[in-house]
Amino acid sequence: MTDVLTPSQRKYNMSKIHGENTGPEIKIRKMLFARDIRGYRIHFNIPGKPDLVFTKKKIAIFIDGCFWHKCPVCFQEPETRKEFWMKKIQSNVDRDKKVNAQLTDEGWTILRFWEHDVRKNPDAIVKRIAEIIEESNEN
Repeated sequence: MTDVLTPSQRKYNMSKIHGENTGPEIKIRKMLFARDIRGYRIHFNIPGKPDLVFTKKKIAIFIDGCFWHKCPVCFQEPETRKEFWMKKIQSNVDRDKKVNAQLTDEGWTILRFWEHDVRKNPDAIVKRIAEIIEESNEN
């Protein structure tokens, strides 16, 4: 199957996809702020570049895009350039596993949430983050 967009249209579409400050990330940050949960950093330079980092508590939060990180629920293989995209996506999945292992070995708590979960039930995600922060206060 060929691409339904022209090369210039595809290039424009792809240029609008960003790895930081995505809609789901911003939604969670606003909800944390509304619940008076502070102390996190964004764009903190540790392996994997988590979306939110509670540095003092060593909590790293990732909000993974369903396409880019191969969500087991809603991932659909691309119809064009399948070999290229599947190789890229699989390298993201492999890197995620490596990052999880490395950060865990360094004493970090890792939380990963899917983009679709942020859209469907962001309250549950914020609640889970709050629980992990509270547990870290008890230790």
